[in-house]
Amino acid sequence: MIHELRVYHCVPGRLPALLQRFQGITLGIWQKHGIRQAGFWTVAIGDSNQDLYYLLEWESLAEREQKWNAFQADPDWIARRAETERDGPIVASISNLILQPTAFSSVR
Repeated sequence: MIHELRVYHCVPGRLPALLQRFQGITLGIWQKHGIRQAGFWTVAIGDSNQDLYYLLEWESLAEREQKWNAFQADPDWIARRAETERDGPIVASISNLILQPTAFSSVR
């Protein structure tokens, strides 16, 4: 099992729109493509309260590539994402890391 940590740095003031998009649109489309999330977090104390952190679970890099590419190309996702951005961009930048558990990690 590998995990992908993704961090979405929002345009100032647009975090509520990103949270709405994940809850109302993205998660349903992920379910259709078999994408599994391990958790979502916002920042209570830290550098920026305009960031969204989340973890995805993958069996392998091959699974990630196949499912993520299918999601990104999904016409429903493309259309719905465009609708949510008609007032302007939501995300300023994205960071992501592919994580591997250590031998002593409680999460495998």
